[in-house]
Formats: sequence, structure tokens, C-alpha cells
Amino acid sequence: MEIKKPAMAGTLESSDCMVTLEPNSEGISLSLDSSVIHQYGNQIRKVAMDTLSSLDVTNAKVSIVDKGALDCTIKARVEAAV
Repeated sequence: MEIKKPAMAGTLESSDCMVTLEPNSEGISLSLDSSVIHQYGNQIRKVAMDTLSSLDVTNAKVSIVDKGALDCTIKARVEAAV
């Protein structure tokens, strides 16, 4: 799937995350800002990348600002942004 314009999903409330998606021509670029990055950073990245893969997104600039979201919330926000 080709990303044609920027999109956002989510909020900066506690237990949520904000996902921003933009077009990119050089694969997937993922940036993550989280208060729990040392404990759960790898899991957050894995959930985001698996969700993008399942939606056939191959080129996108993804920015995630996490405020303690569960995996299901991260997945839903990525899907909504796509």
C-alpha cells in the first residue's frame, strides 16, 4: 500500500499513543518517543512494524509518541493512520 498524504491517529493522553504517518520513498523509517522505551521499546517497534507489514506498507515515515499504550492500542492507532 502506498502512503499518499500525512495522517495522524491517537492522542497524548495516558495509556494511549499518537501515531503520525508520512510518505517516504526509502522504506520504513520508525521513530519512537516513549517514557517506557527502555522496558518496552523493542515490543512497541515490533507491534508497529508487524502491523505495517500486515497492511502491505513498504514505504512510510512513522513517528510514535507513546504514553503507556497497550499492544492492541498501538496496533489500532497504526491501522487508523494507514
